[in-house]
Formats: sequence, C-alpha cells, structure tokens
Amino acid sequence: MVGSGMNRLPVFFAAPHRVMFLGGTVQALLAMAFWSLQTGGHYAGLWSPPAWPLLSRFPPSVLHGILIASGVFPFFIFGFILTAGPRWQGAGDLPRRDFVPAFLLLAGGWLLVWVSLLLPILLMPGLAAALAGWILVALTLTRLATRRAEQREHIACIAVAAWLGALGLGAFLVFAAGAGATWARAGIALGVWGFLLPVFVTVAHRMLPFFTSSALRGYVVHRPAWALRILLGASFGHGLLTTLELPQLLWLADLPAMFAAGRLSWLWWARSAIDNRMLAVLHVAFLWVAPAFALFALQSISWRAMPGLLGQAPLHALTLGFFSSMLIGMASRVTMGHSGRPVAVDAAMWLAFCMMQVAALLRVASELPALPGGYFAMWLSSVLWLGAFALWAWRFAPAFWRARLDGKPG
Repeated sequence: MVGSGMNRLPVFFAAPHRVMFLGGTVQALLAMAFWSLQTGGHYAGLWSPPAWPLLSRFPPSVLHGILIASGVFPFFIFGFILTAGPRWQGAGDLPRRDFVPAFLLLAGGWLLVWVSLLLPILLMPGLAAALAGWILVALTLTRLATRRAEQREHIACIAVAAWLGALGLGAFLVFAAGAGATWARAGIALGVWGFLLPVFVTVAHRMLPFFTSSALRGYVVHRPAWALRILLGASFGHGLLTTLELPQLLWLADLPAMFAAGRLSWLWWARSAIDNRMLAVLHVAFLWVAPAFALFALQSISWRAMPGLLGQAPLHALTLGFFSSMLIGMASRVTMGHSGRPVAVDAAMWLAFCMMQVAALLRVASELPALPGGYFAMWLSSVLWLGAFALWAWRFAPAFWRARLDGKPG
C-alpha cells in the first residue's frame, strides 16, 4: 500500500535529484540571504542587524557554519549520489520509498530550524528531524555500498562520509541542548572535514575524468587511488586536529593534501578542456583544492609567530572556491541530463559560475591583514554568492517540477 501510494505522487517526486536539489536551492538562497543580512549589519556596519531571539544563544557565525555544512550542500550531495550511486553499482533507479521520506524529514526539519530564529524552542525538534532524514539517506548509501559490484571504493567512501556528517549534525544537536562550544566546533569540523570534503573529492575522482573522456577524443583517464586516499586521510586528520585545537600541527595533513590535489589537477587537465565550458567549470572548480590546502599549510606553519594570519581565507578558498563552484557544475550537469535537455553551458550558467569565482576571490582577499575594507569585501562576497545562486536557480529550478522533455521517466 505504501509503495502504491508513493507511485501516485507527482513528477516532482519521480527522482532523488528533483526533490533534493529543490530543497538545496531553497536552503542556499535562505542561508546566503541570512548571511548577507548579518554580514552587512554585524560586520560591515551598513545597517542594524535583526535581533533574532535564537542568536542570543550563540553567535551568527556558528549558525552560518552549521547551515552551510549540514543544511545546504547535503541536499545537493544526496540528490546527486542517490541518482548516480545506484548506476555506479549496476543497480536500477531507487524506488521513491528510499528518498521521499528522507527528503520530507530533511526539508521539514530545516524549515523548523528557520522558524526557530523567532521561536528558539523549535531548534532542537528541527535538528532532530533533519538528523533522522540524514540517517535514512546514510542507511540507503550503506546498502548500496555493500552491493556486489566491480568497483565499490567510491560509494563506500561516500557512505562512511554520510555517517560522519550525521555525527556532525548530532554534535550540533547536543550543543543546541546546552553543551559547551566544543560540540559546535566538532559538529562543523565533522560536517566539513568528515563529510563535505571527502564526498566532493570522491565524486571528482570518480566523475571528472569520466566526463572529460566522454567529451574529448583520445583523453587518457587517470584515477590514482593513492591520491584519493591521501586526500581522504588528510581531510579526516585536519578535522581531528581542528577539533583538538592543534592548529600548529595542521600542516602535517595539509601539505600531503596539497601535493595530492595538485597532482590530480595536473593529470586531469587538458588544454582542449577549456574550450568546453562544462568541462572548464569542473576543472577550474577542482583547481581551487591545492591552493586552499597551501593556504591552510602556510597558516599552520606560521601559527606560533603569527597566529591566525590568514583568518578564514583557507576555509573559504575550499568552501566557496571548490565546493560552491563544483556544485554549480555537477548539479547543472545532472539537471540537464535528467530533464532531457542537451548538456551544455548557457549564458546564465556561465555567468553564475564566473560570479562564484569572484565571490570566492573576494572572500579570500577579505581575510588578508593588509587589505582595507575587509568587512565590506566579505559582505560583497556574500551578495555575489547569493546573486550567482539566484541566477542558477532561475535557470534550473523549474526543471525539478516539470516532466522530462524527452518523455522518459525520472
């Protein structure tokens, strides 16, 4: 009965990427509108920021961190991997019971979190519902990872990362219940270093060479397992050292990661890829990884002499430069491919991607100690991020609730 009821749902519920991408789009626009409002008022002094009752309990930057790490990117990750993952394993598309309940819990939970800005009592129920939805996704990914297949390393890495991300959201739930700031720090660290970076580098390792070889004749596919394992180990190590508050030792993880990411960028790059804008988006996005780790390493090595020299510049090179840029590329490709449209970059998508690059550069520059007007640059970066994603949403979001142009299911 449940299955037959699921089958009568509208086309919006026909595939995981439809529901999850729309949820992520709404979350991204809300999260960056909130952060633009806060940075413009709290940091840049352009206006008086709203006095949200929830923010009397913890700083806006903490809520921003958990919203981005656990409330925005995960929707897109889950939409992508629940659509592509079964195909990696030679399985059919997932039935609706494997993603609709998870989506409803995630969407309903984060809706309660937003309402909790005015009614703080709703924060914990909202986080608990979102965590329940996340666990359902992690269980589905674990089932996929244990399926017999020729290659299981990529899906297994993502399944493990999904559980670490669930632990991160759980840690923030403990913090929201009144525990110390260590729990919030652990929640964000697990979200970024246990979940987001491992998933993004694993997906890039699997898909970027494949997409390039599909578009460029004679392209040689390189997927060195050692590079992926170094990046995963470095990510987990960086997260652990961050949680333990040992910034002076982070270079032990960051330098190997810088080398591995630089090597992958070198192996994957092809001069003709820049002529194909879809490939250019993906390759340029990955090019951010090695410089981000170089900044992390420099900050760690100089910590005793100049603590916090680069501020949050390394983190935003990673989150805006790599995560946000790669999100535009991967989400666009999936949306076009699964809506019956040609997979090609149009003017709107290209402009959104270019705006994201400027936003990332501005955000990194805003942390440099010699730069005047750093807070204004921070605010301008958030506005550009919001504008880029609003443009992307205008171009692609309608495909999430419309039937495929080619008449195929999904």
